[in-house]
Amino acid sequence: MGTVVSIHVEAGECPAADARAAIGAACTRLHELDDIFSTWKPESPMSLFRSGLLSLRAAPPEMAVVLELCEQARVLSQGWFDPWAMPGGFDPTGLVKGWATEQALKVLRLAGLEAAMVNGGGDIALFGLPNGAKLWRIGIRHPWRPESLACVLEADRAVATSGCYERGPHLINPREGTMVFDTASGTVVGPSLAMCDALATALVVADDKGPELARSLAGYESYIVKSDGSEHSTEGIVFAPLDESLPVAAAELVNLPPSLV
Repeated sequence: MGTVVSIHVEAGECPAADARAAIGAACTRLHELDDIFSTWKPESPMSLFRSGLLSLRAAPPEMAVVLELCEQARVLSQGWFDPWAMPGGFDPTGLVKGWATEQALKVLRLAGLEAAMVNGGGDIALFGLPNGAKLWRIGIRHPWRPESLACVLEADRAVATSGCYERGPHLINPREGTMVFDTASGTVVGPSLAMCDALATALVVADDKGPELARSLAGYESYIVKSDGSEHSTEGIVFAPLDESLPVAAAELVNLPPSLV
């Protein structure tokens, strides 16, 4: 998927050999899903589907699941996330990375681990509690100070951040086709990483309407940083203190794309 995936596990009573095997199985699952959904591999089922050479009925069953999630995200985002409006045809990239990261976490959960975090290039899926803490502490990278954190959030399920400051313009407003925004980054916290991934993209491309959209997302909380440095957050988001004595999940990824550390 053109990014880096980091996996952290708390084995608990799970034997070390079994924990290592679970991590291996999670990585295998990620590669399987990349083979299905890659829009860069001309032989992938997704590429064949986009070109009209493969029907959904003949495609791997995961594709029907992702298409349904994309439709749910399109409705929830009021059309600001719309894979059907992308150049070249249907493109689920804004959701499928988060969904694939969740599938990797599912492998770890089924292996009997006590807790785990999978960070798929800034899309973070979580279960359990790290070292007996109440919640995971997730640092949100500052959009234009790459060595700094904009804030630290507390979460127990999923966190995703979207923005153009790492990869340059790549997000597209599905209504107007524009690729330049006054929103530097959008972060969404909630129960589904696939949906957090899609909604974080929607908050950025909605731009000035992003804060209003964020307030409409039942079950999801948001944090937005504008290019002028102003910040917007929904009432239910939980900020953690910037306490250097407390661990922040995935802090070793501070120099890696795209947005969460």
